[in-house]
Amino acid sequence: MRLLLANPRGFCAGVQMAIDVVDQALELFPGRTIYVYHEIVHNKHVVERFRDQGVVFVESVAEVPEGEIVVFSAHGISPAVRADADARSLTTIDATCPLVTKVHSEAVRYARQGFQILLVGHRDHQEVVGTRGEAPDATQVVESPDDIPRLDIRDPDKLVYLTQTTLSTDDAGVIIDALKAAFPNLKSPPSEDICYATTNRQHAVRQLAPECDLVLVVGSQNSSNSKRLTEIAANVGTPGKLIDDVTEIDWAWFPTGDETVLISAGASAPEDLVAGVCRALVERFAATIEVRDVFKEDVAFAQPSTLRKVMRERGIDPASRQIRVRPPTITREAYGTVALTIGGR
Repeated sequence: MRLLLANPRGFCAGVQMAIDVVDQALELFPGRTIYVYHEIVHNKHVVERFRDQGVVFVESVAEVPEGEIVVFSAHGISPAVRADADARSLTTIDATCPLVTKVHSEAVRYARQGFQILLVGHRDHQEVVGTRGEAPDATQVVESPDDIPRLDIRDPDKLVYLTQTTLSTDDAGVIIDALKAAFPNLKSPPSEDICYATTNRQHAVRQLAPECDLVLVVGSQNSSNSKRLTEIAANVGTPGKLIDDVTEIDWAWFPTGDETVLISAGASAPEDLVAGVCRALVERFAATIEVRDVFKEDVAFAQPSTLRKVMRERGIDPASRQIRVRPPTITREAYGTVALTIGGR
């Protein structure tokens, strides 16, 4: 068996930043309960690890006792949630991904200019809920081309589309093309809303999947960008399976044991889960691993301003607590491999 290990995969800069924010909060407030509004990122292992450290995840700020500490998740929140937190005198630390914040800012700006906003995305995804909350009267969600005839359009010359950052570029393209066909004067955002990490991981799968018999994507079922990777694989003719970890592998997927398997991971999936999948396949099928570098990522986000403010209030120099970048390092012990190729066949 050959394993092609897609690079990039796993944690993006926004997820790394959000996880680090919770780590920092636990250090800054020893003995205090840290509450997180929604799952900090969409990965059950990350959430469970924080729960083991005493972090409490809530679906409403009303669940947070007055005066306590709450971290807003990477997916962003609406102004209404922020106002509710202020009303409860909560210490708030905002771990919203800066690329999501960019889309929020675009929604506010276009609404002020009198545009109606067509938000391409999944209606119930937390990111879309938060973005729509910035301009609820001006925003309509478009999940598929079938939604277009039902849109309430006041002026077809004052329309702009925005997108959820974790969409499949393939699926988003279909919807955007249909919107442009229906509304020729539809305005585009000033720059691409689908995030660089989502795009890079999808391009890597799109490029490598045709060489393979199967694509395994490590990620949770509620992770939009992880699901999209399996769809991209299917779009280029290779079946894709989304698994949370090694325990979800079905050995019937490998009838000969001589398959070529692409392994990738969603932007919120920890690398140790990828390593666990690799070890299992190496041990069972004597698999070799080839690391395929499709894109090199060197993006890192600064600490959120709200976290820096909390640090200064506690007499801590934010410069002494930088975001911890943890690039995956492949070792024989972690991945179980005795045959490893970097960057090619």
